[in-house]
Amino acid sequence: MNRADRQTLLILGAGGDLTARLLLPGLGALLSSRQPGPLALVGSGMDDWDDERWRSRVRESFALADASSPETEAVASGARYLRADVTREEDLRRLLDACEGPPVVYFALPPAITERACRALIPIGLPEGSRLAMEKPFGTDAASAAALNDLLAQLVPEDHVHRVDHFAAMSTVLNILGVRFGNRMFEPLLSGEHVASVEIVFDESLGLEGRAGYYDGAGALVDMIQSHLLQVLSIVAMEAPPTLGAVDVRDGKAQVLRAAHVWGDDPISSSRRARYAAGEIDGRGLPAYADEAGIDPDRKTETFAEIVVAVDTWRWAGVPFRLRSGKALGCPRTEVAVTFKPPQRVPAGLNCHDRPDRLRIGIALDAGRVALELNISGPGDPFGIDPATLESDFGPGELPPYGEVLKGVLSGEPVLSVRGDMAVECWRVIAPVLQAWRRDDVPLEEYPAGSPGPPDVAGG
Repeated sequence: MNRADRQTLLILGAGGDLTARLLLPGLGALLSSRQPGPLALVGSGMDDWDDERWRSRVRESFALADASSPETEAVASGARYLRADVTREEDLRRLLDACEGPPVVYFALPPAITERACRALIPIGLPEGSRLAMEKPFGTDAASAAALNDLLAQLVPEDHVHRVDHFAAMSTVLNILGVRFGNRMFEPLLSGEHVASVEIVFDESLGLEGRAGYYDGAGALVDMIQSHLLQVLSIVAMEAPPTLGAVDVRDGKAQVLRAAHVWGDDPISSSRRARYAAGEIDGRGLPAYADEAGIDPDRKTETFAEIVVAVDTWRWAGVPFRLRSGKALGCPRTEVAVTFKPPQRVPAGLNCHDRPDRLRIGIALDAGRVALELNISGPGDPFGIDPATLESDFGPGELPPYGEVLKGVLSGEPVLSVRGDMAVECWRVIAPVLQAWRRDDVPLEEYPAGSPGPPDVAGG
């Protein structure tokens, strides 16, 4: 195989948990689907590994995805590992020289190290056709995200930058497009004329799970709402794009984010934060977040965050979007819930309860469902109205989220990645809330691990 006919996936941070647990299994699933074509795999990190140790890691991770095929074995057996400090020019030159064809550089690194590596790449330059992929968060605020965009623009064109949000690659989230735009019965009703509110919720039973080093500096607001749920909101609220191409989809999502802001421009009344105390989940004791190893309790990092957002477009003006995520909760809930307004008038004599019609779209990581809650005449009295639910499972996608991510990165299709202006807008939306929380204008509440959350939290 001619070197120029192949492309190389160069993973910086090859020894990390992200690479082993998500990135390589996703690659294995992608390769087993007979995609993306001839590929060389190069790993790099500060670990003192050799090629065999790296190949063993690759095979172990492929096995996590039950990925076993001639394609996976060819990539694993040819994988190379180079120990390097990616903030040093000479080490980066050595890594690029090891690549076959235009490299796809995947920064499986902390954001600060990623930025330093990109700065070190500028005097070196990258071969034409190179692509960059990097993990959230993109910057620490709107200004730093814009500065990072300027830095990346010195290396490759914007459509060669893949800011990874695996939520946007989840089949359950992508199914929102099908529900919205593939059904005439829903799309005309999804507007402020008929919708009372929208909730986008990702409540999970998992606690810190060894992520203290990153999570204590981020918290639920940045880790989930800024990085993921605002992207989900942009899919829920976007206008129908002409095509599902990258330009059309990302333009539609960016328009929503530009129109979004904290409800009433009041971050105090439109946000809530809390963190978990000691408790029990599924028979397993969990210490208080503040007592977890590696946590600085004086930081007041939240494990539960909720904000209410307005989207000032013609379609959604006046509709509150409630975005929420919490850890160590006893009632996991991962869904988009659209609550419709009540009927204009219920005829006298029709015994109707007060439960509203609701469309629920599950966004669980592994599988989702769509459910329509409505009112029908139940058994017995035909004038008595009872609630009923029509539902169907989506089932898992063909590829796991990181398989979809890598499919887009390796094929050069950025439709599932976050465009630079969108990354800036997400920081802008939450900036007033971050400022209010840092001033302690919003109290840090507490809830026992395994409970539904802070007192009086809406259960949906």
